[in-house]
Amino acid sequence: MQQNRICERGPLHRDDGRLANPGYASSLLLGYDRARIKAPRWRIKEWDYYLINDDDFAVALTLGDLGYMGLLSASVMDLKGKSFKTSSINTLLPLGSFKMPADSSSGLARFTNKRVSFSFEAQGGVRRIKASFKRFEGEDDLEVEAVLSDQPRDTMVIATPWKEDPLAFYYNQKIIGMKAQGSFTKGGLAHHFSPEESFGLLDWGRGVWTHDNSWFWAAAQGWQDGKGQRTPGSHRFGLNLGYGFGDTSAASENMAFIDGAMHKLGKVDFGIPPRKACPGRPPKGVAGQYALMEPWHVQDDEGRLDLVFTPTLDRFDFINLGLVISDQHQVFGTYDGHVVIEGERFLIKGLIGAAEVVHNKY
Repeated sequence: MQQNRICERGPLHRDDGRLANPGYASSLLLGYDRARIKAPRWRIKEWDYYLINDDDFAVALTLGDLGYMGLLSASVMDLKGKSFKTSSINTLLPLGSFKMPADSSSGLARFTNKRVSFSFEAQGGVRRIKASFKRFEGEDDLEVEAVLSDQPRDTMVIATPWKEDPLAFYYNQKIIGMKAQGSFTKGGLAHHFSPEESFGLLDWGRGVWTHDNSWFWAAAQGWQDGKGQRTPGSHRFGLNLGYGFGDTSAASENMAFIDGAMHKLGKVDFGIPPRKACPGRPPKGVAGQYALMEPWHVQDDEGRLDLVFTPTLDRFDFINLGLVISDQHQVFGTYDGHVVIEGERFLIKGLIGAAEVVHNKY
């Protein structure tokens, strides 16, 4: 797959509203500016999604201004106990009032009402994450506070257009494998994230989407020595894999990261087993199409990536607000296999991560 690497700074959009340079980069070289978007304000989608995890728990937080709808969402995953809880609230017609930063490296994304308070601040290479969610689960409140640091040198950045709509685009950065330190409390449960064994990632998205889209995204982060052992303090290893929406002929978002250095991959397929026909009424949507809790065989088109993803927990959510429908399955588990880096096989063993299948109409 021939891919276009963006190497020079410039605006994300041309004067006519089309993407100036579709492709991939290792940092936000193209400048995002809402004023240059030609689509209506209600179609602009901006979000920050953070995931923090160690071997035992994961916490996910989303702050999103989706134009005609705002989204505040929090999830707590008990990876050992194989259980989760997600709670979300929606607001009407934010239309840019969330003031999401135009760059991921600095600024403050914040929202507060009587039930939730989210604050994501980036400054000087450090990210401070705070979230408070009243009645998160029953009468139990959720409190999250964390600091993410040691951002890797390289990140995944991709600028993706849509063939069917010249004003639609997706500008996305994934920062994988930051050092995480902090804690969360949920009712009587308290958990501390130690920086020696905890990692954080950011999914920073800005764009204008077509109405009906499906995507596949996988991310993993942790210690790997490259010889098949999860050795703390060895190599900080990360994966970002994805496909399924827009025109990705200029570039894929598939990358491996070793000690902060990017290694580009081509196209991938998650190899999700199809759900077998069985008596009775099958589940609808994504769950009716795939056997999500069976092992996935993840491979690329160049013979460099070969992984088995073994699921342990399906964090699912279904939202139906009439014109807005979201069918989400974020599956957590472990990756085993290898990736070929500069001609050498890097073995992967028990790497904790997630892989998701999402179908949205919004």
